Amino acid sequence: MSMMSIRAATPRDREAIRLVEEHAFGQQTEAGLVDALVTGGDAVVELVAEEDGQAVGHILFSRLFVQSGGKSFAAVALAPLAVEPSFHGSGIGGALIREAHIRLKDAGETLAVVLGDPAYYGRFGYSHARAEKFESEYQGEALQALAWGEAPESGRLVYASAFTALAA
Repeated sequence: MSMMSIRAATPRDREAIRLVEEHAFGQQTEAGLVDALVTGGDAVVELVAEEDGQAVGHILFSRLFVQSGGKSFAAVALAPLAVEPSFHGSGIGGALIREAHIRLKDAGETLAVVLGDPAYYGRFGYSHARAEKFESEYQGEALQALAWGEAPESGRLVYASAFTALAA
């Protein structure tokens, strides 16, 4: 029986993370996004899941701001979450999300936003109802939020610049 472990990503993990992202998404876009977020200093929590010393999963939460009434509120965006295809359905993605949530709450974060499958992310408390009043170019059913404390209900979501480059 092999043991899966989750730990904070380190600079030594960059290549392994790139491969997990490319395998999971079948393209280089998400790997490039991760590199840009990390290089830009926008990563808030970044974790790697390992199985027998091999990286098989990766999650990144980056800094996001909710702008409302001239104020800026710090929040986080979950993107991307990747698991090696051969490990899909083994609970690694969920374990990464749960561990990242613990670390985010411990760090005093109160709001996370994700763009993804509502059926999947809903299992971890994310909901479109919590995100529907936010102004965002990603607004739609896939835009979901999860709050652990006092956090804005509305405002404009301002993602790290790496996302803007991605949309270009």
